[in-house]
Amino acid sequence: MPARARSLGLICGSLPPGPLNAITDVAGVRVGHRTIRDGDIQTGFTAILPHGDDPFREKLRAGVDVINGFGKSAGLVQVAELGQIETPLLLGNTLSVGTGFNALVTRALAANPDIGRTTGTVNPVVLECNDGFLSDIRARVLTENDAFAALDAATVGPVEEGAVGGGTGISAFGFKGGIGTASRLLRLDGKDYTLGVLVQANFGNAGDLVLPDGRRPVPPAMPHAAVPERGSVIIVVATDIPMESRQLTRVARRCGAGLARLGAFWGNGSGDIALAFSTAGRISHHERADLAPMVVLNENRIDLPFRAAAEATQEAVLNAMLAAPAVAGRDGHARPSLADVLARS
Repeated sequence: MPARARSLGLICGSLPPGPLNAITDVAGVRVGHRTIRDGDIQTGFTAILPHGDDPFREKLRAGVDVINGFGKSAGLVQVAELGQIETPLLLGNTLSVGTGFNALVTRALAANPDIGRTTGTVNPVVLECNDGFLSDIRARVLTENDAFAALDAATVGPVEEGAVGGGTGISAFGFKGGIGTASRLLRLDGKDYTLGVLVQANFGNAGDLVLPDGRRPVPPAMPHAAVPERGSVIIVVATDIPMESRQLTRVARRCGAGLARLGAFWGNGSGDIALAFSTAGRISHHERADLAPMVVLNENRIDLPFRAAAEATQEAVLNAMLAAPAVAGRDGHARPSLADVLARS
């Protein structure tokens, strides 16, 4: 089993993790990957399904915060305006956004014959990081079938981390980056709630990483390693706490605190985006009532999910890096494993 932050004594914050310490601790959330590793090609898709039903028919409240907007994601404008998601989320590489968009449209049209006829269109959400350092991004190998494979592989339970799916070819702080996840448990009005985070970690300058115990591991000197900070990080937050979209946007913004704890400063060329959704209180596409009832978090209690988002983001990034082995890819470019460096220190 790959190392995780907690197994190495790297504790992020004070709130307890969920049973899996993963975004799938939020009931109904599923994650799947499609991974391609073949020499110069190190890439893939990661899919996040927010619940087990058709998200176009049963939408969820959502919010998005663009920490630094050097990115090519699709669907975020409508999420920011309407405060809803209505498709699964796909995480791929920068030049696969259109492919992911088409795949989500294909699935939505197949499930909903009324789209574009008697009802509106659909807003696919596709998020991306540039994996071009380790993978031949110009080859554009990812297809709709790869996106379908990630969607179809999505399951509840433990989440595979590291160099998988949309994390296959990415880097973080000069080490191999990847997909990572973590969760936090919260108590509100005497009931247990969960907030989970999944990251696609592709950001940070070599030498800037700060571990929770204060260590600052530096990757060993490698050819091609000294490049400017032009990465990205995608952060997806899921929670079963009832919140409205404005509150979810505020929670998403606090993920930046988790990145900062690690030493990130959100460089000029970095696409750093956080999207948060709540599985509580679905929105029916064909709601008939003029006024719909809604239960939301008391704003005076929102510091607790703020803290949970920061802590889980910090830990998810560490889990992504620790699970990722050393990788050699395009043109001999390589990234070392953080776990290997820590084991030797």
